[in-house]
Amino acid sequence: MTPRMNIFQAAPDAMKAMLALEATFENSGLDHGLLELVKLRASQINGCAFCIHMHVTDAVKHGESNMRIHLLDAWRESPLYTDRERAALNWTEKLTRIGKTHGPDADYEMLKAHFDDKQVAYLTVAIAAINFWNTVQISLRAVHPVEQAAAA
Repeated sequence: MTPRMNIFQAAPDAMKAMLALEATFENSGLDHGLLELVKLRASQINGCAFCIHMHVTDAVKHGESNMRIHLLDAWRESPLYTDRERAALNWTEKLTRIGKTHGPDADYEMLKAHFDDKQVAYLTVAIAAINFWNTVQISLRAVHPVEQAAAA
């Protein structure tokens, strides 16, 4: 796979703005681990290998278990996720598929049972942001790093 362009070189001001937006999540009241699960789940839905690689790597680095990462696509059927995580993952799926779901009231109410207004707002923006990143990376054919396999 050959990248089409480096978006950071072609549109540096836009990328600087997106990185500044990402930095606001640090003071959102949302747990870093939860944000990684959300970003990873949206990236799975969208099929963004670059972002999946990035968020798996970051989640593991911050202590996320391999089993929870492996089971993320089946979070509804696994007892490994908290009710708070389930509400966030559900919202992630609804917003990532917004053209079909339109952000249902029942799903919003489920979210509100676990997050305050500030957290809902930042979670919604974080989901929109990862969908932006997925669109950019997929459309421009970004290639994730490839680790060399250890010799047997």
